[in-house]
Amino acid sequence: MAKWLTKRTFLIIILTAIIVAALFFILPVSIPLILALLTALIIEPLVKLVENKFKWKRKLSVISVFIFVMLLVALGVYYSITSLIGRIIQFTKDAPDYLNSLSGAWIDMQEKIFRYTSGLPSDIVKATQEQFTTALKSFQTSLLELLSYERIVALASEIPNFLVSFIVFLIALFLFMLELPQLKQGVFNRLTDRTAEKVRYMTTRLNATIIGFAKAQLLVSFIILGASFVGLLLIVPKYAVVMALVIWIIDVIPILGSIIILAPWSLYELASGDVAMGTKLAILAAVLLIIRRTVEPKVMGAQIGLSPLPTLIGMFIGLKLFGVLGFFIGPMVVILFTTAIEAGIIRLNFKI
Repeated sequence: MAKWLTKRTFLIIILTAIIVAALFFILPVSIPLILALLTALIIEPLVKLVENKFKWKRKLSVISVFIFVMLLVALGVYYSITSLIGRIIQFTKDAPDYLNSLSGAWIDMQEKIFRYTSGLPSDIVKATQEQFTTALKSFQTSLLELLSYERIVALASEIPNFLVSFIVFLIALFLFMLELPQLKQGVFNRLTDRTAEKVRYMTTRLNATIIGFAKAQLLVSFIILGASFVGLLLIVPKYAVVMALVIWIIDVIPILGSIIILAPWSLYELASGDVAMGTKLAILAAVLLIIRRTVEPKVMGAQIGLSPLPTLIGMFIGLKLFGVLGFFIGPMVVILFTTAIEAGIIRLNFKI
């Protein structure tokens, strides 16, 4: 038998294979449980604080913190939904005016096209009109598909699954919060003293990483808030405060972020004939996107202890593999890997 093929090495290979299989087969259906465990780990310092501050038992501290967190979430969801409903009602009231503006802009655009192409050969004019009509029909088809009955029914059919997953998440979160010390102790009981010390080092490092990740996201969001407020103050001072806050909240969505707000706004202004306003909003959207994509990896790397390159790679690969959650999972996996190397659990001191 080869020297490297020891019982320990064989066990590590088996465990690695099980973890890889779990990532591909079990992970996609275990997202609520994984999120519940991660949330319990994040809330654990608050539970410890309440437990030590008021000298309460674990169960009472968990119940009080759980209720407090659920109240905060409920208030946030309530105000978000009521604000959204209010915006929808206001939009339905203003929809006729928007449609009239777009109709007028469409007529003006047609007149401008006819005016600009009046001196050109008939074939070029005809080809231009056909291309413009094709583009308009394509946009109309895409919009109808987005708002189609099948799409709405498919979205509505996911609501029961979401509710079931959310209920499972809440129950699992409460149980994880109750049994987290026993779970930790059970894991450490299966480890040798040397391995337990390494795992404790990794746990401490990951806790610092989570806090650093939150600080990085908060710092980048404030930079986006300041940049959007200054930009909107120069473009549309009347709506600068409100729209900057809206962009700040929406910008947490990976990849898209502020473009969700600024791109449709810019297109509407361009279609309405205000080319200057539409161009300025498009430039602001590009500036905010550049700020987030350049500043975020650097700030996050500084806060969680990684250089910008592996941070960017982790976010990109995580996003491609796991969707939006991968945007957060990617850097955590990179940190876990580097911490395991620092702790000596994974050794890469080989040469080829």
